[in-house]
Amino acid sequence: MEEEKILHTEEADQLPQEPKAVRTEIEDIVSSVMESSYREEVPAKEEGTKAAKPKNSSKKTALTYLHDFVYLLAAVLLVFLLFLRVVVVSGPSMMDTLVDGDYLLLINGTFFDDYKYGDVVIVSKGSYRDGEPIVKRVIATEGQMVDIDFATGVVKVDGVVLDEPYVRTPTNLDEGVKFPLIVEPGHLFVMGDNRNDSKDSRSPEIGQVDCREVLGKAILLLLPGGEPGEKDFNRIGVID
Repeated sequence: MEEEKILHTEEADQLPQEPKAVRTEIEDIVSSVMESSYREEVPAKEEGTKAAKPKNSSKKTALTYLHDFVYLLAAVLLVFLLFLRVVVVSGPSMMDTLVDGDYLLLINGTFFDDYKYGDVVIVSKGSYRDGEPIVKRVIATEGQMVDIDFATGVVKVDGVVLDEPYVRTPTNLDEGVKFPLIVEPGHLFVMGDNRNDSKDSRSPEIGQVDCREVLGKAILLLLPGGEPGEKDFNRIGVID
């Protein structure tokens, strides 16, 4: 019996330990695979996050540009409403400087009242055509004396003959106002460049123009008028 016990003990000591080694090796392999998988997954997520950032950045940039554009548009509209106006020439009284249908940009008279000889102005006089805007040129300002010789077509201001390269015809049309005259304080004496086809300060219907009746000073020809096919786009620019 003792021999059998000793043999049984020796056999037990000699049993193979392979199952434990196999389990340890499998655990190591599984652990290694899981760790490797985790490392690959994390960079993938990070790359996805990084890839999403440019989209968000592009959206923010687009919104910024849109925001700036809206503010710029609002500023431009505000400037136009307060300081500038657009008017359309009607009639032949300012030919050849301006023609019927010309679009003009003018400085609002609310912010500009320092009118001088030669300025092209837009006037709204209640006594003439219910205040319909008319375009004329300033010939004299307050305190100046105006005299016209209709026989020769010569215009004098303070005794000096005006050099008027802008007129289409000499000033031969007498519309009823008596000359010489002194321009009243706060008023202007205006005439059209097409002197023999213009109703202006020579007529009692218009007479001297109160500066408060001036809508503004024309500074730029935006779009030429005239018949289709006859528009001269070379005329676009500053008004002399």
